[in-house]
Parts: sequence; C-alpha cells; structure tokens
Amino acid sequence: MAEPYIEQVEYLDVLTKTGKKTGVSKPRGDVHRDGDYHKAVHVWIFAESTQELLLQKRADCKDSWPGLWDISSAGHISAGDSSLITAQRELQEELGVILPKDAFELIFVFLEECVTNNGKFINNEYSDVYLVTTLEPIPREAFTLQDTEVSDVKYISFGEYRSHLAEADPKYVPYDVNKQYGLLFDIITKRYRENNEARSLVLQKQLRRYAPVSLTAELTGLGDADKEALILLVRAAMIMDEIFYLQVWHSNPVLREWLKEHANVSQLDNLKWMYYVINKSPWSCLDENEAFLTTADSAVKLLPEATKPITGWKGVQYRAAFPMLKPSGANFYPPDMDKMEFKLWTTGLSLDKQKDATSFFTVIKRHSQVNWDNHIFDSTHLSEGSTHDLYSIPYSQEYHPFLTRVSDLLHKAGDLVSSPSLKRLLHSKADAFLSNDYYDSDIAWMELDSKLDVTIGPYETYEDSLFGYKATFEAFIGVRDEKATAQLKLFSDNLQVLEQNLPMDDTYKSKDIIAAPIRVVQLLFNAGDVKGPQTIAFNLPNDERIVKDRGTAMVILKNVSEAKFKQILNPIADACIAKEQHELVDFESFFTHTICHECCHGIGPHTITLPDGRKSTVRLELQDLHSALEEAKADIVGLWALNFLIKKHLLPTSLEKSMYVSFLAGCFRSVRFGLEEAHGKGQALQFNWLLEKEAFVFHPNETFSVNFDKVEEAVESLSRTILTIQAKGDKEGASLLLQKYCTMTKPLKVALQKLESIHGH
Repeated sequence: MAEPYIEQVEYLDVLTKTGKKTGVSKPRGDVHRDGDYHKAVHVWIFAESTQELLLQKRADCKDSWPGLWDISSAGHISAGDSSLITAQRELQEELGVILPKDAFELIFVFLEECVTNNGKFINNEYSDVYLVTTLEPIPREAFTLQDTEVSDVKYISFGEYRSHLAEADPKYVPYDVNKQYGLLFDIITKRYRENNEARSLVLQKQLRRYAPVSLTAELTGLGDADKEALILLVRAAMIMDEIFYLQVWHSNPVLREWLKEHANVSQLDNLKWMYYVINKSPWSCLDENEAFLTTADSAVKLLPEATKPITGWKGVQYRAAFPMLKPSGANFYPPDMDKMEFKLWTTGLSLDKQKDATSFFTVIKRHSQVNWDNHIFDSTHLSEGSTHDLYSIPYSQEYHPFLTRVSDLLHKAGDLVSSPSLKRLLHSKADAFLSNDYYDSDIAWMELDSKLDVTIGPYETYEDSLFGYKATFEAFIGVRDEKATAQLKLFSDNLQVLEQNLPMDDTYKSKDIIAAPIRVVQLLFNAGDVKGPQTIAFNLPNDERIVKDRGTAMVILKNVSEAKFKQILNPIADACIAKEQHELVDFESFFTHTICHECCHGIGPHTITLPDGRKSTVRLELQDLHSALEEAKADIVGLWALNFLIKKHLLPTSLEKSMYVSFLAGCFRSVRFGLEEAHGKGQALQFNWLLEKEAFVFHPNETFSVNFDKVEEAVESLSRTILTIQAKGDKEGASLLLQKYCTMTKPLKVALQKLESIHGH
C-alpha cells in the first residue's frame, strides 16, 4: 500500500515583543493563532534603469491577502534558519531567481502587528527587509513562478506603487507608507535623486579634513641585502591590504576594484575613489561610520545563470550590495548572526571549540550559506557531527591564497636580512601565517633588535565591534631611530614602580610587570588596518597569553607624530586654547605622553579574578566596551604616570604644565574621529570628566584652559574609576561610565565647530 503524503509542518522561532529569540519554537499555524512574535524576510527587486519595483501577485489559495499584489518575494524564517538564506531561498522558490549573498542589502527591520480573517490570523512579525538592485528589469519570461504562492509578476514605478499604497488601493497588500514602510521609498528616492554637484561638494569637504603629508626616513644605515629585503617586505605588506579589504565586508574588494576602474569617468567618481582609499570601505571613519557611498555606487556583476535562459538576454546584472549601517561583525561573522545566536552556539561547544570561536584568528561561518553558495543547499546537510549551523574556520584556511604568497615573500626576505633577530621574526611569522599559531612569531617580534623594523600580521580588533574578538591584518615597515629609542628606556625601567603606585586597591596590582620594550621608528610604509586617521604608536601583541607571560612591546612612529603635531595640534591650539596657555602646547610633551600612553597599556588589570573566584580577562568581561575603556585608561593613567615620574625627578619639570595643556589640545584631535571609534569615545569620556571636575575650564570667549590646582586630583580620580572597573570586570559599571561621559557636550560641540576648517588626520 502506498504511503500517504503528509505535508511537513513548518516551525517558527517565537520571539519576545522586542524581537529577541525565546528559545521556543511552534508550528506556524499556532504562532498566527496565538499572536506570537516571529521573524520573516521581505525581498524587493529594484530595477535601476527604469526606477521600478517588481511586485508579485499572491496566489488565490493563500491564507492571507489572496490575489493581491505584494512584495517581490517574502516568507517566514523557519526555526533554526538564518535570515539571509531564507531571503535567497524564497526568491528561488517563488520566482526561480538564484542570487548570491552579495546581491542582498538589508535596509531595515520592519515590525508588523495586525489581525485579519475575522481575528483568526494574528500577525506579529519582524521582517528583515532586503533590497536587490538590478541594472535592468528581469524579463517576465525569465521567471519561474511557484503556482501555489505566486500567480503573476509585474514591474511598477516605485512612485506609482507608493501612491497605490498611500491611497489604500484594494488591489495591493496594504503597507502604511506614512510609517516605517515609507523608508523603502525614502531610501530609493534619496539614492537616485541626489544631485551630483551636491555630492561632490560633500566629498570635497570630507576630504579636506585630511592633510596629505610626505614622510621621509634615512636609509643610510641599511646594507644592500637589507634594501633588497625591504622591497619584498613592502610587497608582503601590500597583501595585508588585500586581506583587510575582505575582512571589512564581503563585497568590499569588488567595490574597491569598481571604484578604481571608474575613477576617471567624472569628477564625482574621482572624489568617491579618493575618499574610499582613505577609509578603505564605503563608511566614513570621521563620521561615526556613516556611509558616504550606497549600493547604487557599487560594482555591477553579471549572472547569466541566475534565472532560466532567455534568447537574446545575457542574464541578471546586479549591484554588489553593502548596508548603509556598517556591520558590527564586519566580515568575521555571518551578516545575519546576532549575539544571542553566537552565545547559544558557543554554550554547547567543548572548551577547545569555544576557544576557537572566540579566537583572534578564526572566522565564523554558516554551513547552510557555504552549502547554498555551492548550490547544494539542504538544511539537513550539516557537516559531520555538527548540530548547529555556525562553525569556525582558521585564518590560515580562510585567507590561504593570500597568506601563502605572504609567507613565501617573508621567507625570501628572511634569507636576505643581516640582523639575526629580524631573520628569526620573518621566518617565524612566515610559518605562523600557514599554521595559524602566532605565539612564537609574536615573541620574536617583541625581541626584535634591528635597524629595519617590521610589524606584520593580524593584531587590532577594532573592526569587530560585535565582540572585539577578531583581529585584522596590518603591516608597518620602518627604520629604527636609535637616538630616540635610547632616551625612552626610562619608561620601561620604571613600569613596575608605576604599577605598584597606581591609584587603585593594592589587591588588584600585579607583582610581575614586564617592561614593554619601546622602539622609535621612522615609518616607510604601512598597509592593512591603517585606514582613516593615521596611528602614531601601537602596543602589541593583544594576545593575553603573551601579555601575561612577557608583557607587550611598543612601536612609536616619530615622523608621523611630528607631522600630526605640525598639521593638527598647532592649529587646534591656536583655535581652542586660551592665549595665556598657548606656548605650553609643545611637541616634546605631546610625544612624551604618546609614549607613556602606549606604556600604560602594559600596566593595570589584564588577567583578572572575578568576585566568584573565576579567572578571566578584562577584554572577555567588558566585550565591546573594552577598547574604548582601555584607550581611556592608557591616556589618563599616562598623564598620572608622567606626573608621578616628574615628582620622582625622573622627567624634567618643564613638562609639568605643558603635558596637561598639550593633552587638552589632543582631546579635540581625537574626538574629531567620532564617538563611534574607541579613541574618540575614550577622549570624550576624559574630556567631560575633567571638565566636570573643573580641571578643564571653558571660557566665555569659547577657548579652554587647564586649572593646574585641580587637574592632578581629577586625573587621579578618573584613573582610579577606570582601573577599578577593569579589575572587577564590571561591564555594567563600564556601560554607565561611558553612557554618562561619552557624549557630545556643548563645550565639545563648540570646539569641534571651530575646528571644522582645520585639515589633517
């Protein structure tokens, strides 16, 4: 006897009213009967050339809105499924259009709360709304319609469609265009009606905030073999750029190539390219990562096999999409993964697998997305032994084609160089790129004692604003400044003394601080994660195992520091510092505080014991708040430390006042980075605290000065507050501190308005 056909029941994840997963799933019919909150996707196909949206006519057998014109494609996200895969699958099932993930731009999340069918169908639905931008309309005959869902499709001008909705035309599924759904039309209107001249003026203004500078460095101390190695090292560094573009967002490399190719088409295209080169992405570093490009500016890709073939039509041409909001997880995690999904996944992993998931050097992916990309999607097709869609993959595998090239270049350079410590660094780093184990090569980097100074590898975690776990690739190549390096030994010799005297409870202090070796370098070339405002120093590695065992090492880029001081700090002082304190802003104070800032990353809490006795690290406990607080700590404790060393007669008293006034001028420099960026957040916190404690004074003529009677105590109180939050791993305390002080107060706004005309970052 034949088995009867039983339709599979679709289960949906039940959400809270605020859209968070509850961990419960229910059959679809029950969800709509009970009015449970759940998730869906909406996909809109928009044709650029005709400014039309594709609509589908819902099949007459549908349980809601039968026979009406609706979104291009839509559907529920089944329990355990991801948003992006659902969007891709719905488009394929309903219209026969198969597109890769870079065609989908998440434009907003829409909450619909309505009751239909005489109260029998309650729809409390959060929908991820995606826009797919094609150049031309897809021909009607290229679609393969799913007859149980869709009875017809048509293109309609987006303005005309908006009018139908506004007039509540009964032939169209209703959406309130005066509320949130109006965003769809607003986005398209703004994107395509913006005047090119106006855009050019905005980009010119954004570009003027940066000052082009030529850096010089003396190569006379390098032998011929070292100079030959230098060429190989610059080539290796350029590959760091290629990886970094990919780490920022998956369609970023193709956007870069497109903008570069089209840079000479018009003045606007040239400005787009110039500003993109500075930011290395479509999001502006100095504008809290606001997008300065849209998907309408992006690369065009052709997919002949996206639909069934039509004679005389070459296939779907679409724009490689990127979201207007910079993704907090960059390209380290699936774009539709949230913190809750990550947490649920990692909770079920073994300790080793958990370490992999939160490692600096792994990328998190979806089995379902990889399977889909390989055209073998099947949600039952998870890899062997896996019960979850997420998995981690080491950098050595993810970036293998790039890293094999870098490894080869570093081995060749290592064979050439004369310095034994540089030889060891280059060979061990070349091995690390392929093994994904950076421990030995980071130790070799800390022990580097060579005229040629090289930093290359995955280090900073600022791009990962979801958790602050994942490291971006970067490179700095320079020549050691021997004289300045020798002068700096003072700080490393006194690090333990500083730790013992830190303004915090003695129980939190480390007994075995290892002095950070300091190297002063004249920069020759940098690449990778060096976008936007240029760094003047860095303290590495960030790997807590090494920080605990060996401390950190620091590199200070003196020629970059001098350029910043001349181009930026002097003009800021002229605009913002009270006349009588003008001459106290000097390069020596600025440079000495920079060094001290980097040293102070090495003191204070790192590995901590929590109140319940658990061992942890500050980074793990504070997560996304760690970077901003750590930058503020290094800054403010740096000021405290300079004062301490002056009182011990280890630094000249000439710094006593100038360090505070130079720091005040420096606050305005960093806050211009925006309050989304860790350094900018850290500076706003310090500035507002010191202003509140009357250590900084805001005068009626809109200039600022330092109150030397109050500044020492204010610096100490903020140092104590931050160090104690870190020592306790107190995320709530960190959050409250940043919420209160990390704001654009009136004095800050006034200062920033005055600085709008000053160029340079």
